[in-house]
Amino acid sequence: MDSKDALVVFEGTRIRRIWHDDQWYFSVVDVVGALTDSSIPRRYWSDLKARLDEEGFELYDKIVQLKLPSADGKNYETDCTNTESMFRIIQSIPSKKAEPFKRWLAKVGYERIQEIENPELAQDRAKEYYELKGYPEDWIEKRLRGIAIRQELTDEWKERGIEDNRGYAILTDEISKATFGKSIKEHRKIKNLDPVNKNQNLRDHMTDLELIFTMLGEKSTTEITKSRDSKGFEECMDSSKEGGRIAGNARRELENKTGRKVVSSENYLSITGKKETKKLR
Repeated sequence: MDSKDALVVFEGTRIRRIWHDDQWYFSVVDVVGALTDSSIPRRYWSDLKARLDEEGFELYDKIVQLKLPSADGKNYETDCTNTESMFRIIQSIPSKKAEPFKRWLAKVGYERIQEIENPELAQDRAKEYYELKGYPEDWIEKRLRGIAIRQELTDEWKERGIEDNRGYAILTDEISKATFGKSIKEHRKIKNLDPVNKNQNLRDHMTDLELIFTMLGEKSTTEITKSRDSKGFEECMDSSKEGGRIAGNARRELENKTGRKVVSSENYLSITGKKETKKLR
């Protein structure tokens, strides 16, 4: 999941979330921190768990441990629960913010359902996210177009038997190597991105040209996959390499004409570190 989906904001407090079992799951500790004045929300949650257990609330059935990003950029197992169970937990927290938070939580939980039914809403929210971060308008247009092309490609892969993220990652890396002559790991290093910070999406730090050639490689792969009716991992791998080569040839031709490399160390770390958070009402 992109970093833009991993966090939402309630009255200035960041709440981590993750899409799990076809619904949003929220970090309980983050919610406790948003609703209480506790300086140690983890301890507050530990005491609250004991009280809920005494009240007959079956925590083992409602709370799941899911990996969420921490301040150090690494992912850790975190107590999470869905919207319904979160309402029950909120009832046991004496706070003036409880009712506004319930309304906010219901709104945030429903947004994903709306986006599934109407994908254009997801694009609108992504556009707003990048605008808040301070990205240029023309860059945002390319980034959103790239997201649509990427989705089309992963849909094709899924229909052809590639169903896990690991498979997607391997195929995407092959496209990258053929397009840019660099693996995704190498590309990230050139961009000075943190190798362990999963929230630093490489594409969010690409230049206009890098985005364009990424789109060309993935769109070419989609068309070749369709025309060959590629099935299974090995056939999709061959199509991915071919699609990437088309983009790679175009990149090399441009570099020969301009005398400049397309892959650049330019990034948007300077603006993504100053994200403006928009309060949800």
